[in-house]
Amino acid sequence: MYAEKSLLREYLEALLIAVIFATFARTWIVQAFKIPSGSMEKSLLIGDHILVNKFIYGPTISPLEEKLLPVRKVRHGDVVVFKYPKERARDFIKRCMGLPGDTLKIIDKDLYINGRHVDDSAFTYYADSEVYPHDLFYHSKRVRDNFGPTTVGPGSYFCMGDNRDNSNDSRYWGTVPESDLKGRALLVYWSFSGEDEAFEAPGYGGKARQIGRVALNFFRQTRWDRTFRIVR
Repeated sequence: MYAEKSLLREYLEALLIAVIFATFARTWIVQAFKIPSGSMEKSLLIGDHILVNKFIYGPTISPLEEKLLPVRKVRHGDVVVFKYPKERARDFIKRCMGLPGDTLKIIDKDLYINGRHVDDSAFTYYADSEVYPHDLFYHSKRVRDNFGPTTVGPGSYFCMGDNRDNSNDSRYWGTVPESDLKGRALLVYWSFSGEDEAFEAPGYGGKARQIGRVALNFFRQTRWDRTFRIVR
């Protein structure tokens, strides 16, 4: 009888420790995210499931939203996850192109930082070959291809999607405060080609259908060549 109680207690203690460790790791060290849109193509695809290093920039102390001592500062080209400034309950993922004090300008889709042209061809993708001029009536198209100059303020970052022609980013809603950064994208641990916006179904029934669809198509629609790919 006592042995059974002791064994049950050991299992409960082990479970409690596992839950505490998982909560600690998710809050302070690493967290899983899924790519829901094509704004980071071709670097990240819809259906990529990624791990995000939350420790590198210093985790946030809730509810004060102050950062602990970071491992390092944000650098040009870091792929970062952050709270969307217009809807803070949502997470966005973009590439940091402007640091505090940088002056950015886009001329006919070419990016200039502090007056120097940036060769971002290694990761930038343009879906539309058309270049829209400054005086175009449609504001969004004009801003997309010809923007600035703008100077990034203290404690803020200018972030853009690699899919420049189809990205809702700092060109349209401004910079990202440092306190809103969640971490840096680390690696793709799984990629499933069957996921898109239509794949997301509400409610428990929708979730059950999603799980069933993934199970049926797991081997056929998993992008095996993207598994454990480092995000650069």
